Amino acid sequence: MKFAYRFSNLLGAVYRRGNLSFSKDGNSVISPVGNRISVFDLKNYMLYNKSETLPVSTAKNITCVGLSPDGNLAILVDEDGAALLISLITRAVLHHFHFHKPVASIRFSPDGRKFVVTKENVALMYHAPGRNREFNAFVLDKSYYGPYDETTCIDWTDDSKCFVVGSKDMSTWVFGAERWSNLIYYSLGGHKDIMVGCFFEKDSLDLYTVSQDGTLCVWESDTELDGLVLRKTRLPAERGEEEERGEGEEEEPRGEVIRGKGERPKEKEGTKNVRYKQRSKHFFNKEGDFNNLTAAAFHKPTHILVTGFASGIFHLHELPEFNLIHSLSISDQRIATVSMNSSGDWIGFGCSGLGQLLVWEWQSESYVFKQQGHFNNMAALAYSPDGQYIATGGDDGKVKVWNMTSGLCFVTFTEHTSSVTNVTFTSRGFVIVSASLDGTVRAFDLHRYRNFRTFTSPRPAQFSSLAVDPSGDLVSAGAQDSFEVFIWSMQTGRLLEVLGGHEGPVSCLCFSPVQSILASASWDKTVRLWDMMDSWQTKETLRLTSDGLAVSYRPDGQELAVATLDGEISFWSPQSANQTGSVSGRHDLKMGRKETEKITSKQSAKGKSFTSLCYSADGESILAGGQSKFVCIYNIREQILMKKFEISCNLSLDAMEEFLDRRKMTEFGSLALVDEGVGDGDGVELSLPGVRKGDMSSRHFKPEIRVSSLRFSPTGRSWAATSTEGLLTYSLDGALVFDPYDLDLDVTPASVRRQLRQAKWAAAIVLAFRLNETALTQEVLEAVPHHQIAVVCGSLPDVYVEKLLGFIASALERCGHLQFYLSWSQSLLTQHGQKLKTRSGAVLPTIQSLQKSIQKHFEDLSKLCDWNMYTIRYAVALSKQKGVKRTAGDALCDKDESEDSEVMSEASLEETDMLM
Repeated sequence: MKFAYRFSNLLGAVYRRGNLSFSKDGNSVISPVGNRISVFDLKNYMLYNKSETLPVSTAKNITCVGLSPDGNLAILVDEDGAALLISLITRAVLHHFHFHKPVASIRFSPDGRKFVVTKENVALMYHAPGRNREFNAFVLDKSYYGPYDETTCIDWTDDSKCFVVGSKDMSTWVFGAERWSNLIYYSLGGHKDIMVGCFFEKDSLDLYTVSQDGTLCVWESDTELDGLVLRKTRLPAERGEEEERGEGEEEEPRGEVIRGKGERPKEKEGTKNVRYKQRSKHFFNKEGDFNNLTAAAFHKPTHILVTGFASGIFHLHELPEFNLIHSLSISDQRIATVSMNSSGDWIGFGCSGLGQLLVWEWQSESYVFKQQGHFNNMAALAYSPDGQYIATGGDDGKVKVWNMTSGLCFVTFTEHTSSVTNVTFTSRGFVIVSASLDGTVRAFDLHRYRNFRTFTSPRPAQFSSLAVDPSGDLVSAGAQDSFEVFIWSMQTGRLLEVLGGHEGPVSCLCFSPVQSILASASWDKTVRLWDMMDSWQTKETLRLTSDGLAVSYRPDGQELAVATLDGEISFWSPQSANQTGSVSGRHDLKMGRKETEKITSKQSAKGKSFTSLCYSADGESILAGGQSKFVCIYNIREQILMKKFEISCNLSLDAMEEFLDRRKMTEFGSLALVDEGVGDGDGVELSLPGVRKGDMSSRHFKPEIRVSSLRFSPTGRSWAATSTEGLLTYSLDGALVFDPYDLDLDVTPASVRRQLRQAKWAAAIVLAFRLNETALTQEVLEAVPHHQIAVVCGSLPDVYVEKLLGFIASALERCGHLQFYLSWSQSLLTQHGQKLKTRSGAVLPTIQSLQKSIQKHFEDLSKLCDWNMYTIRYAVALSKQKGVKRTAGDALCDKDESEDSEVMSEASLEETDMLM
């Protein structure tokens, strides 16, 4: 169980590309992030800030998401047309399917019985998966042909009788979902650019169509939905049309084929075909300020149309009168997608250029949700001492701080003018220090959210490494161009010393956790140990077999790990300067082959190595990562590989596959060397030679998979890695159903509940932990009377005290019984504190996890108490302003009630302070 870490969450990125979707209740937004999807809880955003990345992934980046009307199912389609049917309830993959071509959009019918997929110039209607188990969940019903170019958008009528499809050929096609006599297909023109959106009016066949040049057409139908007549038999001509398929259509499963033609379908006797006429035409860019309309969404109940533009501006119009309600610029980048929730109050925007995700409440004109990840590669990360926050630095020059509980960024520092190479927290956790290639090291205050110290060198230098001593008084940074290490004072900001001696760039710095000794690794094949208390002298020099890339101290300071260029990890004793062991990890990296490389992956792996090291909280294992999609965890004592984590399976990234696809090879070389994106607006698809950390020009190419930084949480329950995908967190799997401890035949749920009925609380807790089922353990603990907690804690065996503390720490995060579980914690720590102190090294991660949970509740309660106090004061001030006549007795009662409520709020805050 020690290495049973599972993928937990994806931070650092909130949106990449594809369409946004709101949940059925409208309180959550579903956003595609690379080849995964994240769910953001907007209802509890102000207090809890919840986000979750589902444990499912596609083979490539997700381009479109289809959500079922009941909100239980979702269809994810990637760049190549491979689809996953997933359950949003169980978070599991239900079915795999491949459409064989890129899919432009997907949409379920309002009744949930059908869904339409558009690819190339065809619309395919499938039967939606039902509740029964099926061998093939996707059964093709009909294929609709009409447009001459690629299709772009879909919309359904409210009764699921018809749907409309927009195309790049500037036409809009209305198709019947059933065999209607008076509506088989209908083609609409009137536009001069690509269709961006087409929408039906509520309970009507009337249409709104929007094109990329900022034109809105309003179409009026002469037939209501109730006027559609069902045809009972198929015509012989339609049956013969199935035989007229082209070569590209033979791959599709057989189904009914409906072909739209240039002329209107002939009318039958007794029936009149549905006809459309253009009611009006409106233009968004009358003044020439807005062009390239990029996204649109329509909310039928409120008749509100939302349009996004390439300039980052969005408009709200009321239809069909085309009255402008609201206009705002939310970004300087192109708005890629727009979506509205079921109530029509919230509007979701996604900007793929900067990775922005915004939810705007248009009635109050305020942000409900506003997040942006690093729009370039992430270079470094650091955990706060309590494990509650993570700080990240990126090539975009920003330092962001993320809440581990919520998975969201709550502060961004933008003072750096170049790439951030390293970040770290001070020992108290209130200061973040970052190093950058702009020649500065900056310290940021997390209380006031400001840059209060800026450290510079006498001569301009590019800082590539950073370390802060355990006391937080000394800040050190290594330069990659002057081969020196600079030491500053945090208190005064003055440069104290410049340490010289290295003959190559300083690649990594690390302070000893127990002594004022600084370890510096360099490309000159040495690691130097500097004594900060003895005139900055070199205490020891460790000779390496190759260039030093990373160095890390064990948490107790008794061991030093060094990663070198030859792919080895060597372990040293800082006291004796002797090597105690080594691990050869070159073969564990398994680097993939880039599409443009001329050598095999086996030859390429010979030049790869680990670039980041991190000890676990207990010091028994070490994490290593580098230029590969794998993160390796080694057992230090046995010096063997324990487990490899594949951080990504996204084939949209480069260097993912070990062998090249022979189908992409020609006699002139790889097709990856051919630029096919010219003229599409995405820029050139080839990167500049030698570019590895991103290209600042307008280029669109495959980024290379790599792990730039690794850190273990101080609680020992999770670890994080910054990679090309973003910030990935892995935690111990708490969803294991059956993981027994000291199991016996007599240990059953029935025997546990029997002990509860007999009021044998301690025996019931011991049996529950031996069975080790989370739900049963929680049931037993919550059945114990409050006044019996101290007695039960005193009678517990010592081996179960730590287990109970760990369970309480995890239960506090997800349960609402705050006082109850805090009473358990207080009793356990009071009665068993001395025994736990003797085993502080093993118990420390559990205590830090408990502190993290209590700190979160403390912050939430503080917000709630402050909000209640402000609300009471506002209500009192409002009643005085209105001049309500009250008697002296009533006023006195109100004053007493107000004072009582304030006293209660202050008492709750004091009680929380005592617990902290």
